[in-house]
Amino acid sequence: MNNIKYYNDSLAYDFEMFMPKEAKKPQVKDNIVVMPKTAKKVKAKRRAAARHLSPAASVVMITVIALCAICCNLSIRLKINEVKSEINDVKAAIAELDSEKTVLEVELQRRISYANLEFEAIQLGMKKPDKDDVTYIKVNDKNVAKTADGTLLKAE
Repeated sequence: MNNIKYYNDSLAYDFEMFMPKEAKKPQVKDNIVVMPKTAKKVKAKRRAAARHLSPAASVVMITVIALCAICCNLSIRLKINEVKSEINDVKAAIAELDSEKTVLEVELQRRISYANLEFEAIQLGMKKPDKDDVTYIKVNDKNVAKTADGTLLKAE
């Protein structure tokens, strides 16, 4: 469409839109008949037939594909079972090591218990201190200390 034409004029006065269209003249075709080349058609049909498999070949192909899928599925499941078996073996080893750790911790606690320490100290000749074994030091405001033999020490 020519927009300048509509810009200058109104659409109501555009009668060209309502004018009858000119009839197209039919084109004259030649009366020459083209004969198809039979050799090309035969080759095309053979190619098309080669692309499509016969029903028996289709069944065999589908069967082979299904068997391959089943074999792949079985091999994957076997691999999964092997990995799960390894995981269970490792879990069993972890549980065994945890129990051994617990046994060792109990043994350690038994060896360092208070009763064992006291028994070993008695065997070495040690004894608990009595009140007589304790020497008390009295400290007064002058920073003077009295020793066990009675001498006085002064801080300077």
